[in-house]
Amino acid sequence: MKQLNLILSFVLVLAIASSCGSKGGESKGGESKEAAKGDGFVSIFDGQTTAGWRGYNKPAFPTEGWEVVDGTLHCKESGTGEAGLGGDIIFDKKLTNFELSLEWKIGQGGNSGIFILAQEIPNEQIYKSSPEMQILDNDKHPDAMLGKDGNRKAGSLYDLIPAVPQNTKPAGEWNQVGILVYQGTVVFKSNGANVVEFHLWTEDWKKMVLESKFKDWEWFVNPAKEGYIGLQDHGNDVWFRNIKLKEL
Repeated sequence: MKQLNLILSFVLVLAIASSCGSKGGESKGGESKEAAKGDGFVSIFDGQTTAGWRGYNKPAFPTEGWEVVDGTLHCKESGTGEAGLGGDIIFDKKLTNFELSLEWKIGQGGNSGIFILAQEIPNEQIYKSSPEMQILDNDKHPDAMLGKDGNRKAGSLYDLIPAVPQNTKPAGEWNQVGILVYQGTVVFKSNGANVVEFHLWTEDWKKMVLESKFKDWEWFVNPAKEGYIGLQDHGNDVWFRNIKLKEL
């Protein structure tokens, strides 16, 4: 009987220890697990609401064209190209030096993008002021065959610098990407590799832009030092998840 009691006591201690250990993995104040790890990243999309996001040049989040579904931020297919349904959206905080991390998945033949340092200019599109990391179905969207040296394929600085290596996964599969912005240096990351690097406000930047279709866009030639992160509604299905930010 004493042996049985000892065994039961030991099992009880193990159960309590296990319970305490599992509670220790949770974070206080509703913070994400990523934030609890101490890596400095904070979730800016909770997977359930559009809190913290709004339409570009709009006071609120679009009432159509975007939805939260299955833990993702989904831009709905409209078939109307850049006209979209809901328009582009932005995270409602201006940023200077930061690292962005997220996952995206594009629909068949789809096109979208991630904008940085965007300015809200009345009656102008977000891309007039903002460098863009291209999102694309490289197999079916015509943009993949346009531009120069693949600089309109996914992961590229759109229409300026091609992503190398070109390691984007096919439509319908998740891609993990990151964007580092620090004192003018910008690095695009795709599926574990650095694929693009450029340096804002330098002579090299200005020369490159002035030789491109962006040459007449003053806000693009001389990007702001502080601006918004944006996600593009290009009229195609695209999903985003695990959107995290670390300010530097």
